Amino acid sequence: MEGGDLLDRLRAQGVARLGIAGEIPFGYIDTNGKLTGEAPELAKVIFKRLGVDRVQPVPTEFGSLIPGLNSQQFDVVSAGMYINPERCQQVIFSDPDYQMKDAFIVRKGNPKGLHDYADIVEKKAKFATGTGYAEIGYAVEAGYKESDILIVPDQVAGLNAVEAGRVDVFAGTALTVREVVKKSAKTEATEPFAPLVDGKPHVDGGGFAFRPTETKLRDAFNAELRKLKESGELFRILAPFGFTRDEMTDMTAKELCRG
Repeated sequence: MEGGDLLDRLRAQGVARLGIAGEIPFGYIDTNGKLTGEAPELAKVIFKRLGVDRVQPVPTEFGSLIPGLNSQQFDVVSAGMYINPERCQQVIFSDPDYQMKDAFIVRKGNPKGLHDYADIVEKKAKFATGTGYAEIGYAVEAGYKESDILIVPDQVAGLNAVEAGRVDVFAGTALTVREVVKKSAKTEATEPFAPLVDGKPHVDGGGFAFRPTETKLRDAFNAELRKLKESGELFRILAPFGFTRDEMTDMTAKELCRG
């Protein structure tokens, strides 16, 4: 069937299975065992509008989201996944529901004056970021030696490394950095900035991933997403998870797939 029949099947079943990766604030199970996060909360609203009453979480590791989607373990990736050319060869994406710049965790007062990756290279700062983070590539592009990067599990470990003085700076998304420093008296977040890719400022965007055959579901999902953007409802859904108006976007998946 042209464009796939998944939407019809989901309507008949009354439930859509969401692949999530346990990442706050994108998609996770909270302390009460309830599915939440910006992507699942948005998915609940959009699927309801498409005639699918319930969503059900299927937790997996981030690296298993695309393989799990393509082997039909769930119906859609609902994890705030960045849309990039490599992933666009394996899945199709909705338009992004948010855009994201990078930011740094630095010690209070930013003693080394670190505002972007060029500063880190120039000032020979000790640099950390998270496992599998896009920020590794951005630092290397700016001239930082990959073998000198301290790789830590997540932003909490990054915060600890900066507080303990093991590194001068930790790089992550503006949102994760902003949220994690709230718990710290010794550190602060820098202003968000767009890293350079091929010499040009690059802003990431995250969205929902679907199997390549399911264009009908993706297009219906996009149509509802567009309405939520226009009405301002999208921002109301995402704001409780720390998103700001700066992170709302009109970028398309097509632009981000081109890189």
